[in-house]
Amino acid sequence: WKTYVGRPEMDNARCFAINVLGDGLFVANHCEDALTVREAELSMERRRGASEEHILAVQGNLAATYQKLRRFEETSQMLRDVYSGHLRLHGEENIQTISNANNYAVSLNGLQRFEEAKALLRKMIPVARRVLGESNTITLRMRKVYAAALYLDTGATLDDLREAVETLEEAERIARRVLGGTHPLTSSIDEALRNARKVLRARETPSPPGSA
Repeated sequence: WKTYVGRPEMDNARCFAINVLGDGLFVANHCEDALTVREAELSMERRRGASEEHILAVQGNLAATYQKLRRFEETSQMLRDVYSGHLRLHGEENIQTISNANNYAVSLNGLQRFEEAKALLRKMIPVARRVLGESNTITLRMRKVYAAALYLDTGATLDDLREAVETLEEAERIARRVLGGTHPLTSSIDEALRNARKVLRARETPSPPGSA
């Protein structure tokens, strides 16, 4: 990095060096330093007039850094911008748009903004099923995230909880058939299904008399 720091901001080697520096700090878990570098990189690329596609890649790296630092609001805001950018550039039927919609929904669930996550996924899951297919790993992940938004919501109705269980049962069958029972995604869906069934059973079981 010191070799290139004195070069003009428009110099491609300088830009590559700052990107490599940010990646290296991130991998080494020097996340505060990585954040400083990646924020500087985003500002620099905007000043340089970099392509929107490249800006979105830099924003994705910045979101990952916020996530690692547990700055979840900023993570979600950045992932929203990345998703919106891909939607604007490529439309909803693009794999990058679909994948980034899922990333954004995951962040919304983490912030317990379940209604927003459900609204987004109700829009994008049919797109993923149509474009990528039922057995694509992105589609399966989206269905798992959608089910989580249903059963983790403390305001969920019985119908919501049943929908979560049914969604996960179907996703688990597909994942087991296509990926096998030992695949990490299959295991993750299976764990979510057990959790959803537990929440549903608790809601369906009447409370003992006088327990209120």
